[in-house]
Amino acid sequence: MQIKRQSHFKDEKQDFLFLNNWVSKLEKANDRKFERIELATALGKTHVWGINTKENAETLVIFPGARTTSLFWDFDKGLDNIGLNLSIFMVETNGLPNFSNGATPDIKALDYGHWANEVLDKLNLKSVYVAGASFGGLICMKLGITNPGKIKAAFLLNPGCLQPFSMKWSNLYYNLLPIIKPTDKNVLAFLNKAIFSKPNHQLSPQAEKLIIEYEVFALTRYKDNTQKPYYMDKQLADVKVDAYLLEGNKDLLFPYQKSIDNANKNIKTLKDVKVFENVGHGIETYKEAMKYIGETIKKLSEPTNNIV
Repeated sequence: MQIKRQSHFKDEKQDFLFLNNWVSKLEKANDRKFERIELATALGKTHVWGINTKENAETLVIFPGARTTSLFWDFDKGLDNIGLNLSIFMVETNGLPNFSNGATPDIKALDYGHWANEVLDKLNLKSVYVAGASFGGLICMKLGITNPGKIKAAFLLNPGCLQPFSMKWSNLYYNLLPIIKPTDKNVLAFLNKAIFSKPNHQLSPQAEKLIIEYEVFALTRYKDNTQKPYYMDKQLADVKVDAYLLEGNKDLLFPYQKSIDNANKNIKTLKDVKVFENVGHGIETYKEAMKYIGETIKKLSEPTNNIV
């Protein structure tokens, strides 16, 4: 696999200490420990977090959005809202500000799909459900092209592969604000306008403090050279897995209706579209979105009664 870009922390030793402390605070808030799994992949070290990974009937593998960690999915014990006894593996995608190596392939090639398949192999997972938010949705679609036989269904949460990044002034302003001046205040403004939609879609004060800490850290301590998601367009026709699209109608980054239109046009295996009212880009933190994933997995996992 050819390495296209390399991202890195400014001081890995010190910055990993921050990350470990941040994870400990989340674990304390949630009253649970995450399993730590370290894999050697074509992109170097890939870190995976696990919950209930022993001998469950079904498995869900999660891929996070850009400038996030897959642990965002469990703010306020959000994964419990799935409502099923699943084995859950939260992959820390290489090239994002996390414990994984910063090496990345060309995002427009299929290498991220090959890498994701390697992760499944190293975890000894033969058949799984996958879910991806934003950047993670693109990873799911790449895997749905390279290794569709391993995926029972893919859940795409405000994915970054169904249209170009919005160039509307409001979106650019709130996205650039914390990048230009990464303060708690500016990060919170970005979160309030682009990621959440208060009061319907919001975190607890404790979780909000944690996400602000993480975002300021990522913006100030991580040299991010990773390519950003792109509109996969006709490449989506090569996806051969059942796909379920979850959209928040307050997503500034990738406005929902355009994503839905392009998904209907290009993804031949699109099974359902669910729009959540007054939900922002960070839909992976929304309780009802997790419930939808759980209800769908339950339906798909139920044995079919064949009439002879």
